Amino acid sequence: MQNILSGIRVLDCSIAMAGPFAAQRMGDMGADVVKVEPVTGEWQRHAPAGGAVGNEVCVSFLSLNRNKRSLAIDLKAPEGKALLLELVKDADVFLQNYRPGVAERLGVDYATLSAINPKLIYVSMSGYGEDGPYRFHPGQDLLLQGMSGAMMSAGSADAPPSAAGQYLVDAITAYSAFEGALAALFHRERTGEGQLVQVNMLDAITTIQMQELSVFTVGGVPQARSAEPHAHSYIRSPYGVFATSDGYITLAMANYSKLAELFADPFFEGLEDQRDGWAMRDEIFARCRENLLKRTSAEWLEAMRERDIWSGPVYGYADLVEDAQIKHNGTFVEYDHRTEGRVKVPGFPIRFSKTPSKIERGAPLVGEHSREVLAEAGLDQGAIDRLIEAGVVKQHG
Repeated sequence: MQNILSGIRVLDCSIAMAGPFAAQRMGDMGADVVKVEPVTGEWQRHAPAGGAVGNEVCVSFLSLNRNKRSLAIDLKAPEGKALLLELVKDADVFLQNYRPGVAERLGVDYATLSAINPKLIYVSMSGYGEDGPYRFHPGQDLLLQGMSGAMMSAGSADAPPSAAGQYLVDAITAYSAFEGALAALFHRERTGEGQLVQVNMLDAITTIQMQELSVFTVGGVPQARSAEPHAHSYIRSPYGVFATSDGYITLAMANYSKLAELFADPFFEGLEDQRDGWAMRDEIFARCRENLLKRTSAEWLEAMRERDIWSGPVYGYADLVEDAQIKHNGTFVEYDHRTEGRVKVPGFPIRFSKTPSKIERGAPLVGEHSREVLAEAGLDQGAIDRLIEAGVVKQHG
């Protein structure tokens, strides 16, 4: 059975998270993704998050590079660059997240590659944009979170701003690049022409705050944190994480008459949701906090579900992977990796009835597929052997 992107060849020249994640999504949908990496291996192979080094492939790299083949070549060597340009002739998508100016210096910029292959979709990813005053600033997730304004939408006014508990900007940028590549491929189906697709982390994290920023720029409502640790400055109270007698739960925008019944607390009687939810934001939050300490999380969640009060558990990862809905959805998938053994990882967020995503191969070893990729490009085995002996190409094993 053909997958949605079967027959599409992607040259993934990206590093770290955002670029490899975008390319992996295309690989999950059937694209032939060739990861073009240095003979020493991509940076992420040597920077294991959490210190999870793995056996031969660190978990950071494994999580972002399944369904890819590895071609390890030295792009600074003339022969290595020539190999990449040969591959570009038959490629559909070229993806890179080099620092601004590096693609031009390497001779793999859009102008050069589109002259070789006018139908090429060239996806260029950057931290702040291809030009402008910040073009050379480091595009790192936490730095962009801080700059985006998002940290000042949650928490209490006297507490330090807090970062998201995931690599949020990298993930949003990856999905923006993935979306852009698919849209450009659709345009090419209609017109036959390729194009340049540019995505940057600053715009990605800014534009997903469409609602919040419009409230500020159009509605004129200031972004103001209050005394209590509300989860969002533009949502009425109660809205946040609350301690119970044995843990934590979330509570969102509850109706006050229902809270009066739930807590048996006359404080909430007569309060109007929209008016008092803003005017008495801290008082309402504090009263909820006091009441919720009296019972367990499970007891509160059951009582709230009975009253249709929006609430939920606060999980750690150990709780998440055992959750009944997660198991029902098949959110995590397992497969056997050549060096890492049986691995369990997040699977596919998009479901297709006729062309489901699947794992064809785990994250590759450095240069694991160099011979077969170059053979497909027309090089004979003698020529490949000479390139390997010269150090221009690496073949694992």
